Amino acid sequence: MSTAIPKPPGVPLLGNIFDVDPSNTWVSLQKLWEKYGEIFKISVLGQQIVFVGSVALCEELCDEKRFRKFVGGPIVEIRKAVHASLFTAFENEAVWGVHHRILAPQMTPSAVAEHFLNIRNCTGELVGKWRGLGDGAAVSTIGELNRLDIETTTLCFYGRKLDGLTGPEPPMIKAMDGATSEAIKRPTRPKLVNMLLHQSRFDRDCKTMRQYAADCLAYRKDNPTDRKDMLYTMLNAKDPETGKALTEEQAIDEIVTMPIGSSTAPCVVSTAIYYLLQNPACIAKAREEIDSVIGDAVFTHAHLDSLPYCAGIVRETLRLSAAAPGFNIEPLPDTQGPILLAGGKYQVPPKQTMIIVLHGVNRDPAVFEEPEAFKPERMVGEAYERLPAGAKKWFGNGKRVCFGKEYAWMWNLVTLVVLLRGVDFEMADPTYRLRQDGWFNLRPVGFEVKVQERRK
Repeated sequence: MSTAIPKPPGVPLLGNIFDVDPSNTWVSLQKLWEKYGEIFKISVLGQQIVFVGSVALCEELCDEKRFRKFVGGPIVEIRKAVHASLFTAFENEAVWGVHHRILAPQMTPSAVAEHFLNIRNCTGELVGKWRGLGDGAAVSTIGELNRLDIETTTLCFYGRKLDGLTGPEPPMIKAMDGATSEAIKRPTRPKLVNMLLHQSRFDRDCKTMRQYAADCLAYRKDNPTDRKDMLYTMLNAKDPETGKALTEEQAIDEIVTMPIGSSTAPCVVSTAIYYLLQNPACIAKAREEIDSVIGDAVFTHAHLDSLPYCAGIVRETLRLSAAAPGFNIEPLPDTQGPILLAGGKYQVPPKQTMIIVLHGVNRDPAVFEEPEAFKPERMVGEAYERLPAGAKKWFGNGKRVCFGKEYAWMWNLVTLVVLLRGVDFEMADPTYRLRQDGWFNLRPVGFEVKVQERRK
């Protein structure tokens, strides 16, 4: 006999609409996970959603013989900006396969390695900016790293230098934040309210995002190059199966999609800085590794594989931050009868939408001893290899795993190493404790650090 899936009490017609704050949805879900555990459900405006927060159930839902990515809710809303892109295409839209086959060669490990120098050098520019502020200057980690993210993404993929580390913030950053926050909120409101009160701003943000992409195209046309980068591939390559190429509008869709995806990376490094400052012994150990491996030499891509503890810091931060906070799952469309989970312990309907809450999965006490503790060593060597697959879903799963996974991993690691190698950090507010909010990502809120050149 199956166990009933727990559910918070709701109100008539509206259900659990007051249990989830649309301005901070993921933190609301974290609180529900803390109360109800590995699985729970809510009902909002008549729609039931099941949430999963354990490693074992996550691993079960990642079985692509039974389940697939569900494209719905906020992902459908952001199609206003990116249409049928790699992130938002429905399963039955053939464009996903066409785009993926065309663009995937640009995201192999060897292709991504070509971007090392740009990421390293842009991060070095940010360090130089901080040195110019004077010792003890306070900066917003997420604000500064958001600038670095859009700077490197635009340069690496589209060959355009924004010079956005200083001066006014690039408009794309604010537009992405506005559009993704609105995409999260829209499914919780009546359509008439969206149209009357929120549509114009959403339209404006989406237009700004697409203008960013159009500017990248115009820059390439005005500045021809022999770079065979992501933008070249979008504009020139053909699908090896169908012979189709991306239209210019489809190229704009994907140009916008890439920064939306990469926006989780600055959340990871910002949160890593927080956890490192709470655990100074980890900073010392990371710097010992960096100084031993790189020393006074020029930092190169060849060094990355020799920095396992730094990689462990990135993985442990991915675990605790849940910077990409979850992903949507549904049963395969031909599934009949109730869906049995955990060997029949739970049952859900055959067309049930389920969301994996990585905050819970990543803190599963059945897998992680002292789950709230920051322990990079558990993410290194055999300790990391022994972890079950369901405990390593920071980038999603299977066919629809994060398209930029390899790039995001290198960005996180390279940026962290450059910053630890060259900068001393201090909490601007020693009493600060991590707070998060976000939309398609989770970022630290109100976290500022004092920066100065590292003193060895």
